[in-house]
Amino acid sequence: MASPGELTTGGMAAPGLLLLPREGRPRLLGRSLLEQLGLEDVPARVGSLAELLEAAGFQRRPGSGSLWARDGQVLMAGEERLEDGGRLLWTAPLSWDEAGVRRRVKYLSMASHDLRGSLANVRSYAALLLNGRVPLEPKVQRGLETILRNADRSLAFSQDFFDASRADLGALPCELERQSLLPILDAAVERQKAAANAAQVTLVLDLGPGDATPDILVDGARIQHAVESFIQYQLARAQPGEVIRLRIRAFPPRVRVEVRRDGAPLTDEDASAVFQREERAFREKKLEDPLRVYLARQEVEAHAGSVGVETDREGSTLFLTLPEAPAAELGSPASMQA
Repeated sequence: MASPGELTTGGMAAPGLLLLPREGRPRLLGRSLLEQLGLEDVPARVGSLAELLEAAGFQRRPGSGSLWARDGQVLMAGEERLEDGGRLLWTAPLSWDEAGVRRRVKYLSMASHDLRGSLANVRSYAALLLNGRVPLEPKVQRGLETILRNADRSLAFSQDFFDASRADLGALPCELERQSLLPILDAAVERQKAAANAAQVTLVLDLGPGDATPDILVDGARIQHAVESFIQYQLARAQPGEVIRLRIRAFPPRVRVEVRRDGAPLTDEDASAVFQREERAFREKKLEDPLRVYLARQEVEAHAGSVGVETDREGSTLFLTLPEAPAAELGSPASMQA
C-alpha cells in the first residue's frame, strides 16, 4: 500500500458510487461520482467501469488496474459484484505525488532485490547438497528437502508481495506481446499438474473442436500467473476425485478464461470475498493465497481485463476476461514460464 504523502485519498471526500443493477438503468448513489468525473449526468450507455471512466476522458494508468488519470487528476476506481448479480462502481480522488511514487517504487525494488537474493542463496545451497554427489543420511536429506521447498515458497510469496505493492502504486511492469492464449493455458496446467496429482484431483484443459483460441496482446507471464493463481485457489478447496477444468469462451471483442471446479460450490460469503486481500487474510489467518489471487486480479486489470466468480449447484468458476488483440497488431509469442 502507498505511504502517506505519496498516494492518498483526497481529504474526507465521499467516494463516488454508481449502482449497475442486473436490469434497468444505472442509479447514482449521491452526487460525488459526477463531481469527481466532471460530468453533468451518467452517460446513457454504461456497462462497465472502463466505459464510465473513458466516457469522462480518463485513461487507465499503465501498470495499474485501479488507477485512472486525466490531465494530472488521478482517481482510484473499482467495481464489486453484488449478491443479486448487480455491480457497484466506485471512485475516489487521490492526492498524487509522481516523484514520491517513483521513490517508493525504487525502494520496493531494492527491498525485493535484497530479500530475493538471500532466499535464492539458501535455495541454491540446498539444491547443491541434494544433487546426489554427497551421501546424505535420511534425516539430513529430509531436512534439506524441507529447506528447498520452503525457500521456493518464500521466493514465490515475496515476488507476489512486491508485485502487488508495485501494482498498488500503478507501477506493475508488463511487457505486452501478441500471442496465442493456448500456450499460456498449457503452461499453467503443466506447472500445476504435480500439485493436482498430489491432491488426487484431475486438472484438464477442456477445449472442444470448435473452441476458438484468439490472439491476445498481453504479458504472457503475468496472465499465466493469474491463471495458475485461480487453479491454486480451486485446488486448495478440492476434494479427492474432483475435476478442475480450464475453458475458453469467446465473447468478441473479448475472450473469457474459466477455471471451473466440479464439486461442492463456494458459499456466498466465500464467493464474495475471493478477490478481497485483507478480508480473506484476516479471516483465514494467512496472507499467501489471498495475496496471490488479489495480484491475479491486478494483473488482469492492468491488461484492461476483468475477473469474477460464479457458482451453481455443481461447482464454482473463477474467470478472467481479456481483450482480443487488434487484427493489425504484430509481434512474436512471449516465452512461458517453464
